[in-house]
Amino acid sequence: MGSLRYDGLVTHFEDRTLAHLQIVIVQKLMRGESFLMSWKDSVNGGDGRTAIWISPDIPMTFKFMGSRVPEINKDWLLVLGKSAESTTGLIVMKEDGTLAAADAEGDKHPGNLRSAK
Repeated sequence: MGSLRYDGLVTHFEDRTLAHLQIVIVQKLMRGESFLMSWKDSVNGGDGRTAIWISPDIPMTFKFMGSRVPEINKDWLLVLGKSAESTTGLIVMKEDGTLAAADAEGDKHPGNLRSAK
């Protein structure tokens, strides 16, 4: 399980998913484009949805747990890229087209805004 760190938020995705997201995100940022990215939260993260505005001005880190680069599925890249170009933004999906769940942590994650008991 790899992670994407962006503006105080750390979100965990499977390495294979993260590799595909990295390609799509980097392509957009290299063109200087800002865009929306959203995903389904895991049950541990509240089972809701998270959306973030990605801008070329904010540093981003991709951290992979495995040492090997996963095989890239060009069809999956096309689907992810097409969603990134839409008004709904980049929606994180699995290879089969279903929504991918992610665990997020960090000072800006809505789950961390709850008051302590």
